[in-house]
Amino acid sequence: MFADKTLTPRETVRLCALGTIADAPDSYAEIARQVRDFITRITGPSLDLLGSSMELLHIEGLIRTTDGSTLDDTAQLEITDAGREELRRLMTANLRSSSDLSKLVTALKFRFLHLLPPEDRAAQAELLLDSRETELNRLLDMRKAHGHRHGPFKDWLDHEIAQAERALAWLESFCDSMPPAAADSAA
Repeated sequence: MFADKTLTPRETVRLCALGTIADAPDSYAEIARQVRDFITRITGPSLDLLGSSMELLHIEGLIRTTDGSTLDDTAQLEITDAGREELRRLMTANLRSSSDLSKLVTALKFRFLHLLPPEDRAAQAELLLDSRETELNRLLDMRKAHGHRHGPFKDWLDHEIAQAERALAWLESFCDSMPPAAADSAA
């Protein structure tokens, strides 16, 4: 039987939290804000992803307070040796090709777009365009917030922005090429 060794949404949040703490230890409140901010900028708001709690990382011994105090908003956090091992495990996990469900939904919308009435086709094309604009804006916001760092993350982010800009231009052209709903229904 094939064992899927890719990250679950929960593990993705763990990776973000552990990496954030390992990169720059800070207070519980600040780490939670940074994790929420980063994930939201990449994926948009998602209760599935943000439902995981850092308290669990503390209970599991992956993070600790620097002074041994209780975990509250002002507690300064650091990663433990076990946390570094978990971070390494998460960082070396396999990538799932096309793991994004929205990519499948988008493909299905294009695959069956011809089955919709003309006014619904136009509305779906606009929805796809709006979705891509939102994605590009999220990436641009991420670059503004975190793109000042040099290295692999900045390079990846610039690449993602360039792809999103090309996809947006293609979608704009696609929407412009669609016949108007009234003309389509008269045919």
